[in-house]
Amino acid sequence: MHAKGTAASAADAARPDERKLVRTKTPGVYRRGRSYVVIYRAGGRQRKEFAQTLDEARRIKRERETDRDRGELQERTTITLRAYLEEWVERYRGQGRRGFRESTREEYRRLLTRYAYEHFSEKLRLTDVTPYRLARYVDWLCDEVAQGRRLSDSTVANAVIPVRAALATAQREGLIRHNPAVKLALPHREQIREADEDEAKTLSRKQVRQLLARAPEEHRLLLEVLASCGLRVSEAIALQRRHLHVDAARPHLKIRRAIVKRRVEPPKTKHGRRDVPLAAGLAERLRKHLASLPSGAETLVFSAAGGGALDPDNLRSRMLKPLVRKIGAPWAGFHTLRHTYASLQLARSVNIVQLSRVLGHHSPAFTLSVYTHLLPGEGAPALDLVDGRTWS
Repeated sequence: MHAKGTAASAADAARPDERKLVRTKTPGVYRRGRSYVVIYRAGGRQRKEFAQTLDEARRIKRERETDRDRGELQERTTITLRAYLEEWVERYRGQGRRGFRESTREEYRRLLTRYAYEHFSEKLRLTDVTPYRLARYVDWLCDEVAQGRRLSDSTVANAVIPVRAALATAQREGLIRHNPAVKLALPHREQIREADEDEAKTLSRKQVRQLLARAPEEHRLLLEVLASCGLRVSEAIALQRRHLHVDAARPHLKIRRAIVKRRVEPPKTKHGRRDVPLAAGLAERLRKHLASLPSGAETLVFSAAGGGALDPDNLRSRMLKPLVRKIGAPWAGFHTLRHTYASLQLARSVNIVQLSRVLGHHSPAFTLSVYTHLLPGEGAPALDLVDGRTWS
């Protein structure tokens, strides 16, 4: 027993104290056990940063000296990424002139809770977020085993958006010097799709007539407006008396707002703010409907029993779904009526620019990309440049 105790004491004496700082050839850089410590002053106080290698420690030392000489040396924040994200998402106001929608804030909260909070450690400091850590986050999002399913590239990109925006805010607020998400690469994986998987589905004229004929009286006019004007359901349920100009020389309705998740919001873009023409018959039916409503410019054109806004989810499940099953289109939703409007207009050879404006799209190119498969004809006719019979 005595011999073993003597041997252990000798080993302890031979082992260097891992807590002791040992000078290196670089001033301000010390070795402590197997790691390194960088000591410098910021804000009149001594600061320490740790590194795994001597080269990393020397790099930190050079960067801090450069920051000091530029007058940019800042105290490293100790706030964690999780804590910053939680307070950031509640106060973020966006960067564009259109501001920031509360519905977008709700979506950011959902994405952060579902993905970022699950992946990143609660102890990870904001200043320790690196491009490498963010790249591993993207890898995790793309891992089918980790997610339990394959996330689409767009879902992965959406999950990254609030993290990227928060880090950009942290940089502007001086909490981090560089945004590690600036050059973050997102996946662009090859997708195998069925031929018509992404094509907008539409109803036939016969199915539209059947839909309107079977619709409950209290909702028939709403469905007619959706199918005849190509509105989004959020735009239709937000219409007020002041938005309908049924007695004008050219009857039309104005799209100036939408109701999304029970919140009144302006159109997402300037293109969503538009006037939509009304057919004479529909204008007359709307005129009669307005006569039955309470007076007041802000009276909702289509409302619930108590006069409040309709709930699209409730309408979809209780009214629309039973209807579309009866007409043989169980896959159809409110947006199908918008697609149907576009298809019927294209069948009439309506100018794509005019259609894009009425739909509220940001560009005719986008409208064309969505509805190319609905354009009449299989393709351009054959062209013979020799005999000149196909050209003038």
